[in-house]
Amino acid sequence: MEERFPVIKGAEEFFYKGSNIGILISHGFVGTPQSVHYLGERLAQFGYSVLAQRLKGHGTHYFDLEKCTHEEWFESLERGYEKLSQQCSNIFVLGQPMGGTLALWLSHKYRDIKGIILVNAALTLPSFDHLRGKTAPRLIDEGNPDIKAKDAYEITYQKVPIKAIQELQTLMDRTPPILPEIQCPVLGVKSAVDHVVPPENTDYIIDHIGSAAKETIVLKNSYHVASLDHDKDLIVQGCQRFVRQQLAHGVI
Repeated sequence: MEERFPVIKGAEEFFYKGSNIGILISHGFVGTPQSVHYLGERLAQFGYSVLAQRLKGHGTHYFDLEKCTHEEWFESLERGYEKLSQQCSNIFVLGQPMGGTLALWLSHKYRDIKGIILVNAALTLPSFDHLRGKTAPRLIDEGNPDIKAKDAYEITYQKVPIKAIQELQTLMDRTPPILPEIQCPVLGVKSAVDHVVPPENTDYIIDHIGSAAKETIVLKNSYHVASLDHDKDLIVQGCQRFVRQQLAHGVI
């Protein structure tokens, strides 16, 4: 699928060149790299090479998103991994909501990924369950992003195609069976209150993933889009500690 609309200003992918330790970041469903820019910028200050990949159909127009498959979203993240691999010999992946789900698939395919950081990773979206198997309405009103911080701004779509929602549901449905096969270290980050993805999604992933090294951080002052919320620095600190932990344990 070729995108027909230009990329929204501010929604472009971004890259910070640093050391041979790379962090690939994936935004979530209907989000853009703008939503994870703060995390990327802060992590780059530690000297890492940081790439935030824009997923196909995102950051342009929801009519582009309507034509996308979940395989194309994965291929977008995979291209980011391939680009970062040209710069870095050691790669970690950070993804939030759907980006976390895609990070699970990427670490399942590429066993040399050193660790994954999952922020409110999505396996279920209860508010969309009633749309399974439906063909109408074509578009759903998206509403305001689920962010506790009042001054936060996210570039996102105002409407979401039902076809895209169903692609996301397919991706989430197919993910639990692969969890026992994933071996890389994992840091699960969940908001204590998330009005979109139940926090229990993170618990399920941590309980069922095959990784020997796994831990969970709870964000007490953030909602769903945690990368733009009050606890965003806690995510950065947790990620930095997690990466250093793998270094200290000789994973790299």
